[in-house]
Amino acid sequence: MAFQDITGIQIGQAAITAVYTTVATVDTAKRIYVKDIDVCNTTAAAIGVYIHLAPPATSADISNALFYNSSIAAYDNLQWTGTQLIDAGWTIQVKASAVGCTVTISGGQAV
Repeated sequence: MAFQDITGIQIGQAAITAVYTTVATVDTAKRIYVKDIDVCNTTAAAIGVYIHLAPPATSADISNALFYNSSIAAYDNLQWTGTQLIDAGWTIQVKASAVGCTVTISGGQAV
């Protein structure tokens, strides 16, 4: 796939629950890059957060974890900046040890 232009996008944003939720799925014939992940804990207790970049037809597990039970202190946030390329069909899945966190994921997509 030849890339003409890269456009910055918000890949996904969601409240994180105590079960795995898919925040984003890469469309067919597309490729995205994840550049920034922000997780905000809005509660008075620490919460463990799990974030996975899962290949097609794969569930979130230890083989595709980007964060695995990373503790975010009360009323604090976690910010990750880097570059992860994700192909068509991949998903970004999240969960937490308790409710009270929000995740925002930004990056880019070829257009």
